Amino acid sequence: MTTAPAGRLAIVTSVVGKSTEISQRRHINELFGGETAIVCYSVEPGFTTEKPMLHVTRRPPGLAPRAELELGKAWNTLRWRASGVPFGRVRARVEDFLRANRCFAILAEFGHLGSSFAPIGQALGIPVFVYFRGFDASKRLSSPLRVASYRAAIPRLAGWFSVSQSLLDNLAAKGLRHPNSHVIPSGVDTDLFSPAEKDPDLLLAVGRMIPKKAPLTTIAAFARSASDFPTRRLEMIGDGPLIEPARAEANRLGLAGHVHFLGLQPHTVVRERMARASVFLQHSVTDAEGNEEGLPIAIQEAMASGAVVISTIHAGIPDAVTSGADGLLVPEGDLDGYTDALRSVLADDGLRLRLAEAARARAIAQFDTRVLHRRIEEIIRAAVRR
Repeated sequence: MTTAPAGRLAIVTSVVGKSTEISQRRHINELFGGETAIVCYSVEPGFTTEKPMLHVTRRPPGLAPRAELELGKAWNTLRWRASGVPFGRVRARVEDFLRANRCFAILAEFGHLGSSFAPIGQALGIPVFVYFRGFDASKRLSSPLRVASYRAAIPRLAGWFSVSQSLLDNLAAKGLRHPNSHVIPSGVDTDLFSPAEKDPDLLLAVGRMIPKKAPLTTIAAFARSASDFPTRRLEMIGDGPLIEPARAEANRLGLAGHVHFLGLQPHTVVRERMARASVFLQHSVTDAEGNEEGLPIAIQEAMASGAVVISTIHAGIPDAVTSGADGLLVPEGDLDGYTDALRSVLADDGLRLRLAEAARARAIAQFDTRVLHRRIEEIIRAAVRR
């Protein structure tokens, strides 16, 4: 455990307790020995915590609070280029909360939250860092207002974290750079995610059923391989708008008994299936709206679990997977290449075992959360000292 400065690190996030926000939960529970406080705009039903938490609703009840909210949006857009900066009574509550918990720094878990809380940190004299994760440094950069808000916040931010270099490159392409920028993946607990006795027939896909994950491409590649490897089965964990089209496509291809849709599952179930899976499939692409990955946590978890990752040359994925050394990557949308990569691993146990062993070793060396969290803490501590 790393000794923290006196007080707490404030974690600012949109939704706290959401099952898919894995790295945010780890930051809350683990950074600076768990000496953290939470500022959020929404709380997932059923979530409880012993951490100090301030829930700021985006839709306050009552005419006067709503009028103040709209006035604040207009003022903040003019003053800070960011409509979400806490304003009026909400700002007073936020600042009182941060003072009461002796917060020594703020970590905003997405780009827009960094823009919203940079003026708060400046007013209180505490450093603010922002963590870019994917859509906030891809799809959202299509908005000139969002780019303007990021640009205006830079002088008030102590630094940027990003899960991949590709996201920093996206920002730089819009003229957005911070001198204190660091690529730090979300990471994985390599003690929890580790190989179990492998089921050579189990292929796994984990992630939301959305266009940038291209689940139908994964089903198509599996369908092309199924006749040559009839005992193999594909399990898909996750929910989203494409789950019914994916289910319909599997049925159309005659794969009803070979593709299993498990829906949204607890992290314990994901961990157990990762440990048993021999192959992990994710055909990440940039979707029609420009939304792209940062560096998917599921890929890091699969590598730590000793499953061979077959994915795409997309965003930060090549930062984690070296094709041919510890996994296999193909260009986005290359169904033929994706299918060939899958067949090569299914047909050659020696190749599969070699790639899996190398993936596990790389995950331990580069993606273990204890190592990555120490880096975050060191960077924040340096800013606090300054």
